[in-house]
Amino acid sequence: MFARDPRHLQFEADINRLFLYTSYNRLGNSAEENDADEIIEMANKASVKDQQKQVQENIHFQIKNMCKIMDEILRVDNKNIPDPPSSIPCSQNGPRRRSGLSFAIGKGTPSANEPVVPTTQPLTCSELSQCLMDRLGYAPDIKPSQIPHEEAGQGLFLNGEADVGAIIAFYPGMIYSPAYYRYIPGYPRVDASNSYLITRYDGNVINAQPWGTGGETRELWDGFYHPQYNPDTSEETGRGSDRMWRMLSKPLEASNRGTIGEVLERRNPLAFGHFANHPPKGIAPNVMVCPYDFPLTEKDMRVYIPNLIYGDEESITMRRFGTFWFRLGSSVDPDGDSPVLKTLVLVATRALCNEEVFLNYRLSNQKRRPAWYTPVDEEEDKRRWS
Repeated sequence: MFARDPRHLQFEADINRLFLYTSYNRLGNSAEENDADEIIEMANKASVKDQQKQVQENIHFQIKNMCKIMDEILRVDNKNIPDPPSSIPCSQNGPRRRSGLSFAIGKGTPSANEPVVPTTQPLTCSELSQCLMDRLGYAPDIKPSQIPHEEAGQGLFLNGEADVGAIIAFYPGMIYSPAYYRYIPGYPRVDASNSYLITRYDGNVINAQPWGTGGETRELWDGFYHPQYNPDTSEETGRGSDRMWRMLSKPLEASNRGTIGEVLERRNPLAFGHFANHPPKGIAPNVMVCPYDFPLTEKDMRVYIPNLIYGDEESITMRRFGTFWFRLGSSVDPDGDSPVLKTLVLVATRALCNEEVFLNYRLSNQKRRPAWYTPVDEEEDKRRWS
């Protein structure tokens, strides 16, 4: 079976590693060497499905604690000050510019059903980050990368200390299931002017470009942005090819968006996973991506999950056959599971301390890769994109 599907083999290997790292992390400071041996033995006996469930539980356990900490920092009713009004409309929290998408779908005026933004402590993003580090022991930061390459740009750094298996950051942004690939800005050449795209094994694509560096408030966020067209001027593409890209690159109209947005904490200091760089030659990655299905029934935690679903994901099921995705109709879960956000988080693969965070990008070897990219493991790259 593995010979027929090396991609699935790589998926199982990743889940196995995540099971080991996150299970050991959940033991906390009481973990001993014997515990590690027991976890390894459990991993050898457990099925991939059981390991997936345990990874999900371990990650959710951490995120629930992180959300509780940020709630304690930001919620006004947790402070020893007079209680303010429980919630105020967005317009009272400062003017919020209506996006072009809102006008396009007939939302040019405020709606009575528009969510309200609760009052929070007036902390800046950096102040919230410092408070989080004081309680959690670490917090991500964005600074110029230490990679000696002109395209490295900004990098993700960790201030403080984090144990192996700890969640270092969320990968924020808009989630596109395979049914909505054509709505990704710039389609079909979606990566021509966007280096903040990442794909889960199940085919869901997360576009972090609209999130940017977050914001300085809790607000109603719709994920709308204007991508910059960046034509390819290389001799290989030629003018005709570039003109063709211009004609094809306009994504479908956004009428299937299905939402006007969600109230999200844009100051979330953990929502910087898209700034992690690929390690330079000779340096090993210190985090890995981990799929996390956030249950939308967790209403109190939702504001801290920096992602939106594009379209009505509940209505369509897609199945992959080779490199193609086929529409199969309704995706109603016969088991009655609650709806989820199919997100990604970055998990530490070793103990980290005041250092830059490096993520193995695993770029496909079927396309020309940038000059700065050095494969961490060529065989892993081949299996991931087989």
